[in-house]
Amino acid sequence: MSKSPLPPFVCRYQGRLLAGVDEVGRGPLVGAVVTAAVILDPEKPIPGLVDSKQLTEKRREALYEQIIERAAAWSLGRCEAEEIDRLNIFRATMVAMERAVAGLHIPPEYVLVDGNRCPDWHWPSEPVIKGDSRVEAISAASILAKVTRDREMVALHETYPHYGFDGHKGYPTPVHLEALGRLGATVQHRRSFRPVQEAIETVGMINMSTTEELLYPSDLFENID
Repeated sequence: MSKSPLPPFVCRYQGRLLAGVDEVGRGPLVGAVVTAAVILDPEKPIPGLVDSKQLTEKRREALYEQIIERAAAWSLGRCEAEEIDRLNIFRATMVAMERAVAGLHIPPEYVLVDGNRCPDWHWPSEPVIKGDSRVEAISAASILAKVTRDREMVALHETYPHYGFDGHKGYPTPVHLEALGRLGATVQHRRSFRPVQEAIETVGMINMSTTEELLYPSDLFENID
């Protein structure tokens, strides 16, 4: 039985300095979690803004360029794998979101965050369930974050071509897990995520001592998008 679509979102804030925030990369086993914050310019509309996952790569790339050119302000935030291992993926995502909003050259008066909670920050804000398909500013943030992270995974593929990063973008697909089990982990892998821990314990790490002790607890990566 299919779920009923959520109703249109009505924001309590009706001003112009509304920022939308989204993240990409909580579930992958490698690389950073990337976030974006976008304040759209109502005088420069961008047709076709929807959840980045609903778009083809070509369409995302085209919208990415339009957002960069037409948005009143935009900013990217991130937490690298090392930070994710130290903080855990949830806290790292919150930190990366805060970095994205703090990087806006126009301070927002209100912030809408995709999901069910907001970081503990000083900006007035509220979470929006499925916000990337209900709020254009969040859709724009979703597109910026996804295109940025996907490009980084393609670049990482050039360094480690046997893992298939250009295809699965770091997510725990059978191709990725097979490569981990055969080759071991790279220094860009998230060592607190269980499949990476298991690969290090059985195969080792590329360009790193295989006997280095793992100090991080296992992260609950399952069921994270």
